[in-house]
Amino acid sequence: MRKDSRALNINDSAMARESWKIFQVMAEFVEGYERLVNIPPSVSIFGSARLKPNHPWYLLTQEIGKALSESGYSVVTGGGPGIMEAGNKGAKEGPSLSVGLNIVLPHEECMNDYQDISLRFRHFFTRKVMFVKYASAYVVMPGGFGTLDELAEILALVQTGKTRKIPIILVVESFWRDLLVWFKTQLVANDTVHADDLNLYKVVNTPEEVVQALHEFYKDRSPTPSPKEREIMSDL
Repeated sequence: MRKDSRALNINDSAMARESWKIFQVMAEFVEGYERLVNIPPSVSIFGSARLKPNHPWYLLTQEIGKALSESGYSVVTGGGPGIMEAGNKGAKEGPSLSVGLNIVLPHEECMNDYQDISLRFRHFFTRKVMFVKYASAYVVMPGGFGTLDELAEILALVQTGKTRKIPIILVVESFWRDLLVWFKTQLVANDTVHADDLNLYKVVNTPEEVVQALHEFYKDRSPTPSPKEREIMSDL
């Protein structure tokens, strides 16, 4: 009987702790919504946290961040080092906002010094919603598992109609080449995605091409979501 009672107490304690986690998650969503809802049209940039400031892809991302900022787009990154730092640093060189959605990790320093707006998340899933919720475009630089996760996330959301269609721009064609070939030879060939789904993204190599891709996409529409698009995005 004592064993059953002890197990019940442990279960009650674990349940109480998990229940209180709900309020932590709610707080992250509320702060994210309140601080991001009124920023100008933004572009989320993703890529490796491991690249040093002298790496060509770091320097390329910095140029892209500056070009986007000068084109009137706020730049949103994960707030960390590497590609994220480069995107924020470039944005700070322009007139638009530089935003960092920082994640708390066990053994890594996450926050760079180039953020006008900084948010801090404990949960990856709340942070991922913020990346998508207010983005007018995704710019995906070379990266690792986290970058692939974000790329798959936005492709799935757009493909399924759970968010509005936005430009998804992959930068550095040589890095993405083999993966995109695999999309065709495996995913399309085995009917796990439709061939038209390969039109959801565009591959470029330069900051000028990134900005041009945005201008072309929004030539006849606004980067700000329409009321109908806002309704769709409310269910993210």
